[in-house]
Amino acid sequence: MTTLICGSIAYDTIMVFHDRFKNHILPEQIHILNLAFLVPEMRREFGGCAGNIAYNLKLLGDAPLIMATVGDDAGPYLDRLDRLGLSRAHVRHVEGSYTAQAFITTDLDDNQITAFHPGAMSFSHHNRASDAAEATLAIVAPDGRDGMLRHAEDLAAARIPFIFDPGQGLPMFSGDEVLHFLDLARYACFNDYEARLACDRTGRSLDELAGRLEALIVTRGAEGSHIYAGGRRLDIPCAPAKAVVDPTGCGDAYRAGLLYGIARQWDWERTGRLAAVMGAIKVASRGGQNHVPSRGEIAGCFAAAFGRAPW
Repeated sequence: MTTLICGSIAYDTIMVFHDRFKNHILPEQIHILNLAFLVPEMRREFGGCAGNIAYNLKLLGDAPLIMATVGDDAGPYLDRLDRLGLSRAHVRHVEGSYTAQAFITTDLDDNQITAFHPGAMSFSHHNRASDAAEATLAIVAPDGRDGMLRHAEDLAAARIPFIFDPGQGLPMFSGDEVLHFLDLARYACFNDYEARLACDRTGRSLDELAGRLEALIVTRGAEGSHIYAGGRRLDIPCAPAKAVVDPTGCGDAYRAGLLYGIARQWDWERTGRLAAVMGAIKVASRGGQNHVPSRGEIAGCFAAAFGRAPW
């Protein structure tokens, strides 16, 4: 089974301010805000939802396809995909643009100020999911608005089951558009905030939204996740992490576990627990793609958390 990952490829530039923002932002002066922060620590990470999900599926032993758009500065990322053995047959270069990127400044209290430039991501609608004829499962992850709509419609027309995963892109869509996505998709995945927003936008309850799908997954951070399927709610516990270092990319790692289990027609209990383990492994490492467990180590983490190996 070949899984198509429709979503963003991005660079994350992360800077650390060795002080607290609150010491430099004067509430009575915010109408003339003009600040500069000295950031002696800086690192650049490979990210984007499509890149992160594909990376985690590769760790599990899959060979996913990435469908994304990148800019003129994508060379280091494309080289990385080659080294990892991830196909870039459906990664489109948009000339005259930058690859999507986030610039994140963090202070000593872990507060963040982020600027995001979508760049080539805004042209994701030029990709057609139907071009990936070998795909048998897919996910529509955060990407350009028009691209997400087109990919969902293409996948539905091709009868390829997919997960609708709007993430931080959910506010771009009206309630009717969210319902349209759910009617095209077979599965959907939200975090708890996004689930509440989806209910608010659509005027429907979570149970009503779940009724339009084979399964609706709601992640809840350290409290685990809920999977609504077959008219019932399955509570998936959080897998213990060796350390809590950085949550960046945990949701993407979780989604890779979902896709792996769905592709193999596992039951939801087993699928959800693998997703939880992938998230726990990721949170112990800084950045979205720096954890390097072997498949055997992933199985060992699953067994330690849940009493038996997943395969």
